[in-house]
Amino acid sequence: MLSRREYQSIEAPEALLHKASKSPEVDDSAADVPATNTASRFSGQFADCMEMYADVQTVAEYINAHQGWFCRCAHPMKVEPLEKNSYALVIGRFGSFGYEVEPKVGLELLPPDKGVYLINSIPLPNYAAQGYEVNFRSVMELVEAPRDSSTQSSHAHNEVSTQITRVEWQLDLAVDVQFPKFIQRLPKSMIQSTGNQLLQQIVRQVSRRLTYKVQEDFHNSLGIPFPVKSGGRRALGSRE
Repeated sequence: MLSRREYQSIEAPEALLHKASKSPEVDDSAADVPATNTASRFSGQFADCMEMYADVQTVAEYINAHQGWFCRCAHPMKVEPLEKNSYALVIGRFGSFGYEVEPKVGLELLPPDKGVYLINSIPLPNYAAQGYEVNFRSVMELVEAPRDSSTQSSHAHNEVSTQITRVEWQLDLAVDVQFPKFIQRLPKSMIQSTGNQLLQQIVRQVSRRLTYKVQEDFHNSLGIPFPVKSGGRRALGSRE
């Protein structure tokens, strides 16, 4: 499980930007100049999965009741239910050079179609994003898989379920940011690479934490034993 410090830490990309800000090419006096209409786009494609020790139907019933577990498991991110299948999610505050963004995105979890779920970004009512736009599209599928014989043997004394459902997901994520002029003075290649790296770190850290908390909530709520890997770590089923 990630510690709170690990979850909040995104120091490497910011350190790179901080170093760049000390370049003589950057004029700090331009800090108050507003951004132009030109936005920088940062994007990535991500994939991972989490394992649930139960049959597909049991996992599907839990996922479908997301009005209960999503708000619990998303903490410390702020979540506000909008309608039956949609939420407003505040991911956290990120920034550099005194320029900060607190991304807020609307997400809608569409009803499943043959075990496949779509999660899309939606407009937030009465909210205008300041300097950024998030485009989120995720596909999530429930796949029942046989248990590995070695895992089954090693955890037999815990009476772990012999069925495993893999919650596999893919995410296409793009974020457009309108930076102030003083940041736009930095080399475009540096802004692009640093922004993409930061985006990857945020997705990786948020998904790992959310995966662990959802797995824990699911198994505890149903009284299903949850295997522990050697060293005391929970089995996350990560593809990384």
